[in-house]
Amino acid sequence: MASSNDDTGTTGRPGGFMEILAIFARLGTMSFGGPIAHLGYFREEFVNRRRWISDAGFADLVALGQILPGPASSQVGFSLGLLRGGLAGGFAAWLGFTLPSALILIAFAYGAASFTQPWQVGLLHGFKLVAVAIVAHAIWGMARSLAWDRRLIAITIGAAALALVLEGSWSQIFVIGLGAVAGFLMMRRAEAVPALHAAMPVSRKAGAATLVAFLLLMLVLPLLAAATGWQALRLVAEFYRAGALVFGGGHVVLPLLRDVVVGTGWVSADAFVTGYGVTQAMPGPIFTFAAYLGAASGPVPHGVVGGLIALVAIFLPGLLLMHGVLPFWNGMRGLAGAQAALRGVNAAVVGLLAAAFYQPLWTSTITSTEDVLLAAVGFALLLMWRMPPWVVVLAIGAAGVLRAMI
Repeated sequence: MASSNDDTGTTGRPGGFMEILAIFARLGTMSFGGPIAHLGYFREEFVNRRRWISDAGFADLVALGQILPGPASSQVGFSLGLLRGGLAGGFAAWLGFTLPSALILIAFAYGAASFTQPWQVGLLHGFKLVAVAIVAHAIWGMARSLAWDRRLIAITIGAAALALVLEGSWSQIFVIGLGAVAGFLMMRRAEAVPALHAAMPVSRKAGAATLVAFLLLMLVLPLLAAATGWQALRLVAEFYRAGALVFGGGHVVLPLLRDVVVGTGWVSADAFVTGYGVTQAMPGPIFTFAAYLGAASGPVPHGVVGGLIALVAIFLPGLLLMHGVLPFWNGMRGLAGAQAALRGVNAAVVGLLAAAFYQPLWTSTITSTEDVLLAAVGFALLLMWRMPPWVVVLAIGAAGVLRAMI
């Protein structure tokens, strides 16, 4: 098959299930630092290294993931797998990226994990410093390709400033919306680019059906749980609702989850806080916290079964939305006005990433001059020596252990 390389950015041959699963499983074991860092890992792996997608196409997926409810990084990963290997590829991407941390958290619910030893604390802090380096590298690369015009630079700076000032889960959507308006007004006379035509494995009919399924599950699951009294179905309904109503990423889901499991007495407040603390040290998506909660829940199905039920239920709505909206999103990008707006959106996404890099990533991770130096070393390894991320993870993680043991 001939290789293609359009502005969307899908390139090369389609991928198989096991290939995609293996790639995302590796990412799922090393992607520390939260959703913003995950996007940095994804960009390094699929834009720079494997060239599965262009920077513009990747930014499109990031923007859509930010707009829709659900875990943005997991939705982007699912979309990358979908574009590469169809629905099976999307499932492989989600499974590989999610399962490593989910299994660890389920094990922790049984009391099989501990992160209190000094060397473990140092290792995890080293991983967080790697996240700082990777996000900085991602912002550097995306800014060069997506904020190449002074008007776009202005949008990027404005988006970063607003994101730092505004609070709440709706702020990101508001900033992206302003970016679209600014792009439409400021970039309408910019040189047009060809319409984007991705090899989208989802038809509009299938996308519409998926959106209908999303709404039906949202409405029907609580009714069925109430009518049958089946606790497993109630667990599904509660975690599905939490995943469907969250804008802005994994941290925003915490109040909803706390109401679900602590408010109902399924999990104690202390166990909830402890599990959340351990989740921060895990690679992969923060939504895997649901696996711990499902495993630790008492009155409802718990253990491995409860953990897996909660895990699937909380991710399902975001993945359904992404699958349903992707074919319409792709068609919209071919319109001239939409291209101008999308340029503004892409610039705003760079600003959002820059703001998130500072708060909370930088402010919660960089606590000393040694931290700055180690993060700078990681950035230099990525930018100048072009080291693969896993090498940087091992190097800076080892440095974190040495610091803790000295």
